[in-house]
Amino acid sequence: MAGRFAPSPTGDLHLGNLRTALAAFLLAVSRGVPFLLRVEDLDRVASAPAHEASQQRDLRAIGIDWDGPVLRQSERFPVYESALARLTAAGATYECYCTRREIRDAVAAPHGTELVYPGTCRDLSPDERHRRRAERPPAIRFRGEGTVTFDDAVAGRFTGAVSDVVLRRNDGAPAYNLAVVVDDAATGVDHVVRGDDLLSSTPAQIAVQEALGLPRPEYVHIPLVVGPDGQRLAKRDGALTLDDLDSAGIAAARVRGALTRSLGIDCPDELGRVAVRDLAKGFDPTALGALGPVTPASLALH
Repeated sequence: MAGRFAPSPTGDLHLGNLRTALAAFLLAVSRGVPFLLRVEDLDRVASAPAHEASQQRDLRAIGIDWDGPVLRQSERFPVYESALARLTAAGATYECYCTRREIRDAVAAPHGTELVYPGTCRDLSPDERHRRRAERPPAIRFRGEGTVTFDDAVAGRFTGAVSDVVLRRNDGAPAYNLAVVVDDAATGVDHVVRGDDLLSSTPAQIAVQEALGLPRPEYVHIPLVVGPDGQRLAKRDGALTLDDLDSAGIAAARVRGALTRSLGIDCPDELGRVAVRDLAKGFDPTALGALGPVTPASLALH
């Protein structure tokens, strides 16, 4: 059993990322299980060692440590290929030749952070696949069916359609919805804490788990830190990273305290490093939905 935080090293962590990491850390500590750090560096263009180093520095600055070595997805491509081969052998995948523009043009509206694929390539004939394969290499999609219902610790019972998510991109790189499932099972992660913007993608991940015969973890989708307009944080919302806040004269100890209080734990304004772990026993993720929206302003850092 274990908990985890799994950032993509494509930039600095902002307040929302740090709050999610802190929630994941507190829940693992409260349950007495290891807390793991996984680097989701599947995007070899945007990912950088410098970003990974700065993210780990910031996690430590708010009192988070982790057990064992850091797992990097870029080092596990053969593991994902093996899982994909099993799914393909079971008839659970198909080749997709569509570009993002073609998908966008075929769909009326986006779904969450991704476009819902309309199934254009789902039932191509062998001749059509041969013709399209000569034009461009295919991505591999999961052959989603029906709906999945699961109980989320914050959102409650949730039912969603199983979409045809990408499992391998057309450049040959494994995709998030395959790697996350394989890695959680391989490392014994039995509860997943992440932002509620990923709630709608969970049914497809559960379906992939079931197709691979992997266990289903408990899900804890916590409300995001949002900007003044109610949308997820963006650069236009001002000072969002520890470096930004430090430049404004706001120390990491104050950020630790503000983020911890935003998770429903009573603590001092300036929270010491050791106190973060000591306060874990007071963390109740099921109460997060009732705390209301969290914004940089509500954290009272300025």
